[in-house]
Amino acid sequence: MENIQTTCSFCATGCNLIFQVENKEIISCKPLETYPVNKGLACIKGRNLAYENSMKYRCTSPLLRDNNGVMQPISWEDAYEIIAKKFLNINETYGRGSLAFLSTGQIPVEEMALLGLVGRFGLGMEGDGNTRLCMATAAVAYNQSFGFDAPAYSWEDLMTTDLAIFIGANPAISHPVPWWRLKKENPNAEIIVIDPRYTDTAKSAHKWLPIKPKADLIFLYTLANYLIAKDYIDHDFIVNHTDNFDDFKKFVTKFSLDELEKNTSIKKDELISLAEDIHNKKKVSFWWTMGVNQSFEATRTAQAIINISLMIKGFGEHGTGANSITGQCNAMGSRLYSVETCLYAGRKFNLLEDRKTISKILEIDDSLIPTRETLPFDQIISNMKTKKIRGLWIVATNPVVSFPHNKIMENLNSAADFIVVQDIYYDTETAKQAHLFLPASTSLEKEGTFINSERRFSAVQKVVDPPKGVKTDYEIILEIGKALGLNDKLKLDKWATPEDSFNLLRELSKGMPCDFTGIDYNKLKNSNGIQWPFREEEILIDNSRNLFSDNNFYTEDHRAKFIFENITSYPELPDIQYPFILITGRGGVGLWHTLTRTRNIPMVEHMYPHEDYVLISFEDAKKLELKNEDEVILTSKNGSCNIKVTINDVMTPGQVFVSMHYNVANKLTDALYDPYSKEPSYKYATVSIKKV
Repeated sequence: MENIQTTCSFCATGCNLIFQVENKEIISCKPLETYPVNKGLACIKGRNLAYENSMKYRCTSPLLRDNNGVMQPISWEDAYEIIAKKFLNINETYGRGSLAFLSTGQIPVEEMALLGLVGRFGLGMEGDGNTRLCMATAAVAYNQSFGFDAPAYSWEDLMTTDLAIFIGANPAISHPVPWWRLKKENPNAEIIVIDPRYTDTAKSAHKWLPIKPKADLIFLYTLANYLIAKDYIDHDFIVNHTDNFDDFKKFVTKFSLDELEKNTSIKKDELISLAEDIHNKKKVSFWWTMGVNQSFEATRTAQAIINISLMIKGFGEHGTGANSITGQCNAMGSRLYSVETCLYAGRKFNLLEDRKTISKILEIDDSLIPTRETLPFDQIISNMKTKKIRGLWIVATNPVVSFPHNKIMENLNSAADFIVVQDIYYDTETAKQAHLFLPASTSLEKEGTFINSERRFSAVQKVVDPPKGVKTDYEIILEIGKALGLNDKLKLDKWATPEDSFNLLRELSKGMPCDFTGIDYNKLKNSNGIQWPFREEEILIDNSRNLFSDNNFYTEDHRAKFIFENITSYPELPDIQYPFILITGRGGVGLWHTLTRTRNIPMVEHMYPHEDYVLISFEDAKKLELKNEDEVILTSKNGSCNIKVTINDVMTPGQVFVSMHYNVANKLTDALYDPYSKEPSYKYATVSIKKV
């Protein structure tokens, strides 16, 4: 019997698990009690991670679509040759930029970096990740406000805070382990939830403020104005360590308490009570997830949270801060190492010095290094529809379901000359659109590293071998690079293994805010993980560290920035034709994204419905003469679907909810994007409801 420690590959909590393996088979899984992130806890997904290795929807050779549209098995050698021939022909015929990849936040850092090297450096591809759909807002907000994409907190801040304010976040469902730890380890902390829905998190909170959908920015600016007017701010910190406060102070005076309830549904007394709590508590922390990030004014909303956190006492201390909780297991790695929105280690495309550093360390010509970030996800798709992009390489993501207003994703394979899908499962909605499918291993069949929500590097260790004929994403990307003739140009021999990739990235991180030159790849295995930054020759004293305790930010003048902007009206408001507001989100702890990785878990099969449903309030159900299980037609300007009704007390009248997991919600969502992060506004669409 062998015990193997690895990192869970679902959410960005970063739990570590111990797998017992006998005769090359997984016997059991249990959470690691000594790991500082989860301390012996794991949710239903993590405890059942081994079920993703099921062969039910997997194949053991590449599949090529024949002239009759049928997928036929071929050899790996033929697959690599076909990809190289197709991609090189497209590039030669239509020029650089006619190819693109769509990637993920659920493969190790080392694989992301190699994909960026081969795709962006080698072929001049556009290339974005599904992290654009969840974390781009936080990345842009932190970059603009702090000078770098730097979530400053550790999970221990939840355990030491006196007041935890969750805005557009439902950690009881999305990040259950830190939520459970908060409730157990910090029982005296006051919890306040600001959310349109009466979520599981709201039900366990001390206060729930039922905000009108997408009214966050008005509420936060009004709160800031009140805190400033009452002088509940830290003048010394503001003067010595921030810029632009006076302009912000003047700006928020237009947001008065008198207009608050009309604009946000939150009562004047509720905001005053919150402000008094903020003032009276010693350590105040703000936490947000997709309810903030996925909006058409998301970046400024996140920065409104940051602004308030900078104003009040305690910024940089444990238990405080403006804390974006990351979604996917390695979305933090994607943000820094996938060569999509920045060069390796957060280096900038337009800085010659950064490009020269990368060129020198990787021993490649600097002309290969892109001078701009990728086209964002939505523009890659629209460029496919207009034939500007002719070839697409999709790695470990299912955009046919997850992309907003996903009607545009129908008949994707007819919009492109050639689509390669590289995934664990051959039957995903996106894989069904592929011209060529490449079977990839699960996280339990490979090695590398993840970076969790609190910047912690942790080891991904191979627990079992992949099935014969299945390859790791690293092997696949490397062999495609060689087949494309990029071996000499990109010095692919330097990237022979995930450890080689890690060591190159470690060198590239030197001197950057995310410097991890002090982390050893092999020593990371079977350890407690290490947060960046951790520089060479640094001694680890505290393994749950915060950033900015020295008040030293990553901007040129080392000062944090107050950033704000006038609010614009939401482009789509309820009317006679579409009188209800549709909210989307997670449906349960056991459900993950588009269900491909959780559908094999027997407990999930028994606990959760096999088809989607719409949550509706008792009041609206009465008006529409609906009862539970009635079938309705839900229609937006983008599409419609038939769906069954569930009536409960979670929803506010005039609002309905559909979960993100089934191929329903994104038939209805809008193709609206934040102007800075280009993240979609998943959380709001107007709909009508008609009983069948």
